[in-house]
Amino acid sequence: MGMYLMRQVGERGVYGDPILPDFMVFLDWKELPWFWLGFDEFWFACLMILLVPGLLSFVFGWLAFRSRVAGVYFSIITQALTYAFMLAFFRNEMGFGGNNGLTDFKEIFGFSLRSDETKITLFALSAIFLALGYAGSLVLVKSRFGKVVRAIRDSEERVRSLGFNTDKYKIFLFVYSAILAAMAGALYVPQVGIINPSEFSPLNSIEIVVWVLIGGKGTLYGAIIGAFLVNYAKTKFTGVFPDQWLFFLGSIFILATVFLPNGIVGLVKYLGQKANFLSESR
Repeated sequence: MGMYLMRQVGERGVYGDPILPDFMVFLDWKELPWFWLGFDEFWFACLMILLVPGLLSFVFGWLAFRSRVAGVYFSIITQALTYAFMLAFFRNEMGFGGNNGLTDFKEIFGFSLRSDETKITLFALSAIFLALGYAGSLVLVKSRFGKVVRAIRDSEERVRSLGFNTDKYKIFLFVYSAILAAMAGALYVPQVGIINPSEFSPLNSIEIVVWVLIGGKGTLYGAIIGAFLVNYAKTKFTGVFPDQWLFFLGSIFILATVFLPNGIVGLVKYLGQKANFLSESR
């Protein structure tokens, strides 16, 4: 989405080039790289938002799952790959703005990204896509596919012994997750107004894990609850203690692991069951 928004700037950029983004003019590039072609069209950008992450996740998942990479080793490999991408995109030669990334977005569909109406619309679209993503994931979890996936989570070897090709299930789920993340990123970029390689930082992945841990692992709505709570805390803490936020995040992760292994959702369920037990015992 950032590439599409950069192409919409055109002559309104600092250097006034109708084709090349400002950072390419600054680096004395003479023509638009081939992988930027087509991003002046919204439909093409949307197609790439789905196709590129989907294809990359399919290739990576196919190689990893067929090699029986799982658990902590899979986490290490994905983090290493993400970090490698971050280092690569920091290079100006990659054609994505280097350290500064893509920024100075001005409008989308002719509407200024700085106007309150556009911000509210993008926020509403984010809420709508969140609801759609939740509904789609819920249908997936409740289906036969979801039952097999949960069985793979509990005992993959047993599921494989029953004749299921577990690699196909995990690859599909990995690609599905990548596409959901890509859609979220496409909505994120125009709202924050900048996208740079630091978004590949492993810290962001850890933060997402904290969302799930705080909200309640094993549930869909728990992750949503955790995302809202952790980001609210982040907004508060980064304003009051900007240099100590990472320590707060680490502390939250440790405390939640020790005292809330099933998250807020698990705590609420436990308190509800305890209340029912006490009421019935009376």
